[in-house]
Parts: sequence; structure tokens; C-alpha cells
Amino acid sequence: MNQQKQKVVVIGGGITGLVSAYYLLKRAREDKLSLDVILIEAGQRLGGKIQTTIKDGFVIEKGPESILARKQSASRLAKEIGMEDQLVYNTEGKSFVLVRDRLHGLPGGSAGIPPKIGPFVTTGLISPIGKLRAAADFYLPRSNSSSDQSLGGFFRRRFGDEVVENLIEPLLSGIYAGDIDRISLMATFPEFYQAEQQYRSMILGLKKDNPAGETLNTKDGFLTFTGGLESFVNAIESKLKAASILKGVKVEKVIKEGADYTLTLNSGHVMTADAVIAAVPHLAVQQMFSAYPFFDHLKEMPANSVATIAMAFDASAIKKDFDGTGFVVSRNSDYSITACTWIHKKWPHSTPAGKVLLRTQVGRAGDQTIVDLSDEEIEKIVLEDLNKTMDITSHPDFTIVSRWKDAMPQYNVGHKQRVAALKQHAADELPGVILAGSSYEGQGLPDCIDQGEEAVELVLEYLVKK
Repeated sequence: MNQQKQKVVVIGGGITGLVSAYYLLKRAREDKLSLDVILIEAGQRLGGKIQTTIKDGFVIEKGPESILARKQSASRLAKEIGMEDQLVYNTEGKSFVLVRDRLHGLPGGSAGIPPKIGPFVTTGLISPIGKLRAAADFYLPRSNSSSDQSLGGFFRRRFGDEVVENLIEPLLSGIYAGDIDRISLMATFPEFYQAEQQYRSMILGLKKDNPAGETLNTKDGFLTFTGGLESFVNAIESKLKAASILKGVKVEKVIKEGADYTLTLNSGHVMTADAVIAAVPHLAVQQMFSAYPFFDHLKEMPANSVATIAMAFDASAIKKDFDGTGFVVSRNSDYSITACTWIHKKWPHSTPAGKVLLRTQVGRAGDQTIVDLSDEEIEKIVLEDLNKTMDITSHPDFTIVSRWKDAMPQYNVGHKQRVAALKQHAADELPGVILAGSSYEGQGLPDCIDQGEEAVELVLEYLVKK
């Protein structure tokens, strides 16, 4: 690496950018590198969609609600920064699918595909004809093509429409707030394709990979922090004392000039950098790098809008209780909500004794207008939906509506190939510019942390050669 002090600018203070700045400073300290790190965030706070509200003894997540524990980068980072003792696992509990005004217990398995046949045979979610069609999975051949395909197309071929619409779609579309008949299989769940290719039958493949019949993706559980996910953000930020953090500053343009990069800020100031990590949403990246036509493809990547609604009640207000942690909603049901989590059961630490905390989500592919309604209108719609199953007898003590406009990038078919091509273009024409974040290779917190770590390695590798 050049002995002269080099400057890396991280654009975006969400979890990806925050982690990038943290690991850059860590590596500089450990390897005795002469490095300036500047983190620029357009908003007045760091953390992006991670926002926690503490109100009347409730711990309320306005954005992401938990961390998938089996992806260990988040828990590893928590240990590094001294927060390991504040990690909390969710309580175990049954999950449901709401179909035509009735809650059905999930038969278990990854994406609702049961590694044991018994629960699937007895579930009321699927009609006898639908179960017979799903049994074709045992006999159908493998997919012929190794090219990308939609999640919906893949599962419809293996199990039929009914299983997809009543079981798989409510689970998977809720993760991405998207249309599973457009979402890329290879960019989201390539392990399903690999299981089919190895074992031919998806059910047999999952059984072999999970012989105990445990529920995949929940056996390791979910994690949060006793003080909410934003306490994790604050702890990371507290470690960035050696970095310059600029909040309320927007990068309007990035141009390559010689071996360096010139960043024009909305304040009118101009900054130079040896390398840049762009950890902002893809549409913002396209605007910053508008001088380079190969970024124009990012304008074609859709992003959906959702809203989360947290409602606090006295426990006596809920007349129909269920033994579980929540439910997702089938499109075959006449509901506006797409999911409901009984937070007080999933995360007991989040709710005072004698109280109930419900978290619902609205906004789905093709029907996002509800996100733009007023808080009062959304509360009314959500209460009407919840009353159909839970018999709620009073208005909530309080409601918090959080809107996330264009916040869910859609990994449509061919996503991996498009991202690979984009990153190759950037490497060829803008060496030292690294793209990272939820628009590219995973939207969960551990995925974004992984991308931040990878971005640091790529930047340091570039600076050594510069």
C-alpha cells in the first residue's frame, strides 16, 4: 500500500456502510495502515432502516425486526463490540398461515416444505387434490435448465398452484415484499435448486439434509438485542471515533479524475478520495454515477414499498388468543395485511407485563397504495383485519406507523447475472469503487454485514496496488 495517507469514502450510513467503516478502521489499526475513513450519510442518523422506538416500556422495531441467527456475521460482530450479553433469542412458538379467515398451523420445513410427510398430510391448508398434486414432487424429473427461473415457476412445477398460493407464496413473498412469479430463484434460494438437482425430489432432499425433521430456518432461531436493533447501530457508531462522520450531507456526483475520485456534495463542497464504497440504494447509486451509462440499468430494478404498524394493547383487549408467534396471509384471503407478529410472545422482553404488542405489515407487489394512506386510515384497516381473527374489543393504547418507500429491492429473474455484469463494469472502468448493500446480494442484516466486510477486503486489495 502507498505509504502516503490514503482516503476511503463510505457513502451511506445504513448497516452496510456502517460496518464497512468499522472494519476499515479495524484493519487500519491492526495492519498499521495509513488510512483516512470518511462516512457520509444523507440523513441525520445512522442505521438506515434499523430504527427502534422505546415507548412506555415497549421496545418497538420500526424496520427490520430480527436477525437470522444461523447467519453468524451479526452475532460475531456483536461479540467484537461487547454486545454479546445483550443478544436475545426468540421464544419458540407455532406459526400460522391465514387462508380464507382461518389460521392454519404451518406444517414445518424450509419455506413451508415439510421434511416430514405427516404434518403435511394432515394440514387443512391444502385440499386432498392439492396434496395429491404436491406428491408429484416424488416423481417429477429435475429441472432441465441451469439458468435462472422464478421462485413461483420453480415451486409450481414441483408442487402445484395450491401449495404455492396457500403456503409458499405467503412465506417467501413476505420476505421480499415481491411477486414470487418474478423473484429470482438463484438470487434468493439457490439451495432449493441445488437440493432438486442432487436428490430430484425436494421433499426427500430436505429430509436428507434435515433428518431430525426440525423446522429449517427456525431451528437456530432469530436474534435481537435487549435494547432493540438500534442499540447495535449505536454501539458500532461509538467505535468509529477515528473516522470522520458527516450526517445530513448528500453526495450528488462521483467522477473519476485520474487515479482519484471527486465527490460533489450538496453543500457545494468537493471531496477527493482514493477509493469509494457506495452503500446506498441502487437508485441513489445511479444518480451519483450518472456520468457512467452502465449504471443506467439500475433504473430498471424495481423497489417495492411497505409499511409496518405496531399496536400496543392491554392484554384484556384480545378476546381470541392463539398459542404461537404470528401468521402470514395468503393472497386467497381478503385482507390488506400481509403478516402479523405477536411480538409480546416472540420477544417477551419487548412488552410490559399485562400488555400485548402486535406488529403487522401492509404493502405487497401490485398493491402498494395502502402505504400512502394516512396513519388513521391504515390503523382502521389493520384493526378491521385483525378483528376477523383475534376479536379485539378496544382501540390500541398507541399505534406507530412506519412507511418504507421503495425500500425493498426486487431480485427479479436474472438478478445475479445483472449484478455481476454491473460490478465487472465498475471494476473495469471505476477501479476502487465498490458497490454493496441490500440492492445486490441479500437484504437481511447478516447479508448486509457480509457485503460490508467484503467491500473492505476489495478496497484494501485495490489500495495495495494503487
